[in-house]
Amino acid sequence: MMMEERFMLAKERIQEIGKENLLPEEYQIYFAKAARFLELICETWSFVESGEIRKCSLEELKKRNKALYEDVLPENYESSYGNPTYCAQVFGKEYGSFLSLLYAELRGAIPYVFERRLSNVVMRMELLLEVYGSFCCAYGEDEKLPDYEALKEIVYWYVSDYTRQATEEKLRDMLDVCSDFALSIIEGDLSDERYLYYFGEYVTENEIKTWRHLKSLPEETLQKMADTYTEGYRIGFLMGNKDITKKKTVNIRYCLGFEPMVKKAVDNFKKIGLAPTIYRAYSNLLLGKSMNRNGYYGAIPNNQFDFDHKDDQGLILDKKLVQVRLEAMREGFEKYKEQAGVFGGPAVMETFGQIPPDLKEKQEAIHLSEAQQKLIVSYMGAAGEIQNEYIKEEERSFTIIAFPTPEIGEDFAEIFDQVIRINTLDYKFYQRMQQTIIDTLDRGKYVLVKGMKGNKTNLKVMLHTLADPQKQTNFENCVADVNIPVGEVFTSPVLGGTEGTLFVSRVFLNGLEYKNIMLTIKDGMVTDYSCENFDSPEQNRKYIRDNVLYHHDSLPLGEFAIGTNTTAFAAARKYGIEDRLPILIAEKTGPHFALGDTCYSHAEEVTVYNPDGKEIIARDNEYSLKRKEGAGKGYFNCHTDITIPYDELGEVSVVTKEDEVITVIEEGRFVLAGCEELNKPLEQLAE
Repeated sequence: MMMEERFMLAKERIQEIGKENLLPEEYQIYFAKAARFLELICETWSFVESGEIRKCSLEELKKRNKALYEDVLPENYESSYGNPTYCAQVFGKEYGSFLSLLYAELRGAIPYVFERRLSNVVMRMELLLEVYGSFCCAYGEDEKLPDYEALKEIVYWYVSDYTRQATEEKLRDMLDVCSDFALSIIEGDLSDERYLYYFGEYVTENEIKTWRHLKSLPEETLQKMADTYTEGYRIGFLMGNKDITKKKTVNIRYCLGFEPMVKKAVDNFKKIGLAPTIYRAYSNLLLGKSMNRNGYYGAIPNNQFDFDHKDDQGLILDKKLVQVRLEAMREGFEKYKEQAGVFGGPAVMETFGQIPPDLKEKQEAIHLSEAQQKLIVSYMGAAGEIQNEYIKEEERSFTIIAFPTPEIGEDFAEIFDQVIRINTLDYKFYQRMQQTIIDTLDRGKYVLVKGMKGNKTNLKVMLHTLADPQKQTNFENCVADVNIPVGEVFTSPVLGGTEGTLFVSRVFLNGLEYKNIMLTIKDGMVTDYSCENFDSPEQNRKYIRDNVLYHHDSLPLGEFAIGTNTTAFAAARKYGIEDRLPILIAEKTGPHFALGDTCYSHAEEVTVYNPDGKEIIARDNEYSLKRKEGAGKGYFNCHTDITIPYDELGEVSVVTKEDEVITVIEEGRFVLAGCEELNKPLEQLAE
């Protein structure tokens, strides 16, 4: 049957639901509301398909945009079917969680309407009709609700049947330059804010004010921003000893409102032989749900809604589905094997300044069982191995840069200018002093890191032994390449003997806040953890296990670094935005530790050198070496940085082979000879 015919049949049946009275009132109201949403989806399809979207007024675009997202906005969420707590109150725990999941999945149709991918809309329309039919059939026969397990089966087969299509489309968007929906908008007319509504993402004043600010900047400033971004990507290949001339594509990831800069970045990339792919950060059952967004996206309608549904796959996840996903991934990569071979990696532009969400853990939401958490861990490992077969880590690179959004406050324009300055600092200035730090650290057996002013950190970090100190080093001298801005030296510690406590009073990791997070480390592995976000210790442990450990029982300390960007720290303190900084900048404002894989994950065999010509030999640890035992071993496929800010830092010292203690930082100030200039921004802040 032609897709258009399936669409029309589904549309006609959905239009009838609101007129029927076949179920108990509360269920009939639910299905009528879900049907009205899909009717809005169908009407929006006609609006986009006809081209009217490009002709109507700004006011009409705003009205339509809000209508699509209105039901899950915070002010309406208490009585939204997207809220599992409300659904449980109406339908009970089991049916409530199921119907909330279904309601959330229907909302996944929104972006496909704007991309005019009809099959992705139809499959969700037919999903609602199948579930509604199951309710009507069961209630019509003996006035009972359908069997709960039968309902789960409907969703199970929906995911099983459509995973291959969804995965293939996702890989096509990432690898094939012909998939150019977003690019065609970016390369078009950006002089009118109406273009923001063409993407199908939620648009607020934040995105509009961002666009207006970028539009007001001098052309040379916009070009400087774009040049920093694209040059960081190019230098990343150079510093990683990788050949960029083998690559033909780069994946651009960013947030709506920054198109004027992205447009210039596209031109820059094309000049160095890289065509851009720009794909959406989808969130649905077929592609997985997460608080992390990979791709381009607009405003987040409701962080709590995302948090409530991040584990929806727990309703149905089993070994067979994991296998289906892995098979789909391999089939997709095989189809785009040629494109994968010339894919250079992502160029990411993050934003920061958003008001931190006050998230609530809800028992009514679907949660992964322990067995399912292990399946997720297994899947991530296997998926990482498949991807690395086709997009070889040792041949690809990346870059990340960050800018503030208007939500950061009334000083937005000033802060934006400061961030441009921070992102374009003279790397040679830092490179010189960082080399002094590295030369000192390379004399050591281990490093001691201690907190102060209530910070309970007390860590001993073991270093690799240098066989030839004249030609080898443990630490990379990081300039502004893959991680912009400049300002850190980092290494992969030896796990054995690395031990102690890591503590931070307040930190944001992947968009989530952690209060008084404390991690206990023994032989380089996390053995215990806690925070104070929720009332119960169990909730706090689950929060960390789900979102920092990514369902692993433990993770190694994959990285130890010393951030040197005191300019960034001083600017953040001046404007009172320390709690809003992204990891990208925050990691440069003190020592930081990464849980998970090393910085050289999947590229350990590539020989890399510092600007002084020394080879960086600390590319492995005891866990990553397990990769040599067989495929799937040695990697966790995650890497989360946790930074101790200078004003909570009591000491960073290195203990040499002769047991001499050399202090690098003391009470938040660099005391190592030759690094005094790093203190100037801190001293100016104190004046």
